[in-house]
Amino acid sequence: MESKYTNRLLHETSPYLLQHAHNPVDWYPWGEEALNRAKKEDKPILLSIGYSSCHWCHVMEKESFENEAIAGIMNERFINIKVDREERPDLDELYMNAVQVMTGSGGWPMTVFLTPDLIPFHAGTYFPPEDRGGMPGFPKTLVVVSDYYRSHRGEVGKMEAQLKNALNQIAEIIPSKEVMSDKVLSKAFNTLESQFDPIYGGFGNAPKFPSSMALSFLLRYWKSTGSKKALEMVEKTLEKMANGGIYDHLGGGFHRYSVDNRWLIPHFEKMLYDNALLSRTYFEAYQGTQKERYGQVGEEILNYVLHEMKSPEGGFYSTQDADSEGEEGKFYVWTRDEIKDLLGKDKGIPFCAYYGVATQGNFEGGASVLSIASTLEKISQLYGTSVPDLEKVLEEARQKLYAERERRVRPGRDEKILTSWNGLMISSFVDGFKVTGNEKYLNGAKEAALFILHEMKKAGYLMRVFNKGECRVKGYSEDYAFFIQALIDLYEATFETGWLKEADDLNQRMIHQFWDGRNGGFFFTGKENESLIARSKNPYDNAIPSANSIAVFNLIRLGYLTGEESLKQKADQTLHLFYNFLDQHPSGFSQMLSGLSFFLNSEEIGVIGSRNDLKTKSMLKEIYFTYLPNKILSLRDPHESIEGNWFPFLMEKGVPEVPTTFVCKGFTCLPPVKDEKELKKILG
Repeated sequence: MESKYTNRLLHETSPYLLQHAHNPVDWYPWGEEALNRAKKEDKPILLSIGYSSCHWCHVMEKESFENEAIAGIMNERFINIKVDREERPDLDELYMNAVQVMTGSGGWPMTVFLTPDLIPFHAGTYFPPEDRGGMPGFPKTLVVVSDYYRSHRGEVGKMEAQLKNALNQIAEIIPSKEVMSDKVLSKAFNTLESQFDPIYGGFGNAPKFPSSMALSFLLRYWKSTGSKKALEMVEKTLEKMANGGIYDHLGGGFHRYSVDNRWLIPHFEKMLYDNALLSRTYFEAYQGTQKERYGQVGEEILNYVLHEMKSPEGGFYSTQDADSEGEEGKFYVWTRDEIKDLLGKDKGIPFCAYYGVATQGNFEGGASVLSIASTLEKISQLYGTSVPDLEKVLEEARQKLYAERERRVRPGRDEKILTSWNGLMISSFVDGFKVTGNEKYLNGAKEAALFILHEMKKAGYLMRVFNKGECRVKGYSEDYAFFIQALIDLYEATFETGWLKEADDLNQRMIHQFWDGRNGGFFFTGKENESLIARSKNPYDNAIPSANSIAVFNLIRLGYLTGEESLKQKADQTLHLFYNFLDQHPSGFSQMLSGLSFFLNSEEIGVIGSRNDLKTKSMLKEIYFTYLPNKILSLRDPHESIEGNWFPFLMEKGVPEVPTTFVCKGFTCLPPVKDEKELKKILG
């Protein structure tokens, strides 16, 4: 069917921009055409930033951007620009900082009014189509803002200067001169403990987000201090999340967050980065506790990603929507009658009892989100069956419901491939291979890494986005940091030095492009990225880690593996730059705290032996299966040549007659180990 309206977004590849290509709004993508027109006509810019799976972005589009009267006001009074935050995180970060400075909060859809010089002078998030609940309607806001711009240019000019100064102050961070110590780690643990929910796990109240990086930090803290409380916090949270409705019990994978504090009702979108970070945490918990449930959840996440989010070329897609057929969660929820009709009463009733599906439902319209509401033992007693028989019934039932669900209209999928998010997912697939030995996970990691190296690396630079056969936007520091980490992880899983060479080359490129030679740390944008009104270093670990946090790990690991001491010094500088943040606001810097722990407690583990020797493989398996968060792992195969000064830890050793493992913690080296049983004792 031919659309009544078409705008310039029709020629974009971003699914989010294409969703708005037939709005009556005269949308532009960010670029010279729009920016030049704003200057030429002296019109303010209405900048709208969101992403394809954002529920409230869809709501605002339906209510306002598809409304001809509202679109008319926008077109008459503004130059309207749409931005996909996942394609342009530099714009998103810059203007989100501005929104938070101006309003005290932020979120998406983000609505920012700019002067033609790109300085924000008014901002907000979602605006309703009419006055509602104390919020001004969008049409009224549009008129008031544009009138103010025209009639109060002096005040707008003052606001410009003040805000530009505020944004530059956010970017200006002075390094700490303190000697770094693990006291900061203890202080961070105490802060997280004070925020912990002892009943349902997690931190804070509703809405509740899966804090994978905080949990990973707590696992490290438990490992280094023996704190039982830290481990209890991790296990309580992982169990409650895996049992809750935030987890997809049929298809695997986690939804974005829970709207309640019990992890029961999710916001249904699924993000690649959430599942990358969470699978990694579940695998770490499996290594640390040897509890099968954690490994099972990690594997189910990876299997979901392989089934739902892997492109034919090898890269991983970005997101799945919360909505299908215009309704949030419709794809995922069930009524009790649907389940009984599908399974029959004999199997349907115990299934409903186990997964908390009551007649009245726990979601809209009497439907239910599946969550584990009881124990196998209780349900087996209630219905007079054995636990093994009940497990079999539940497994068959899940398969039936999954097959039925596959016939439903699926949520939309954002099929752009982002280098940074793929880096996180590759690392998780490597973890999955290490703890399970399943080659399909290693192959998934390799295929995605090769896709990025072949399709998204141009003239030595990483690109940010691949979609519909096109690469767009030069990569940001997070793209480099996360992908470098993935390449080092692949080296640790294969000991193929080609992965390490790529990591080292890209790390040198990252330093050249993003490193601040004055105060240390990495800027978010590089020398090759578009120049904006301010340049920040984004220290916070939010939904994803900051580039600086991951870079700390990369610099330490590459420093040890390549023998380049200056890399460790840069890790030291980066940690000193953000050390005051870690001390004063630890809950916003979980990944950086883990980086500090890694820096203070690094241990080298090296194996000398042929990669194909069964004894070598057996010792590596022991290393992989043990939770060793601070290890730097290397292997020297006597039959292979070594690049430059690489692997200094192993080059100083002689070549033993049989495969041998060397372990050094701090300044103490343990006796060489030639037996995997002895190695297990040492590592434990």
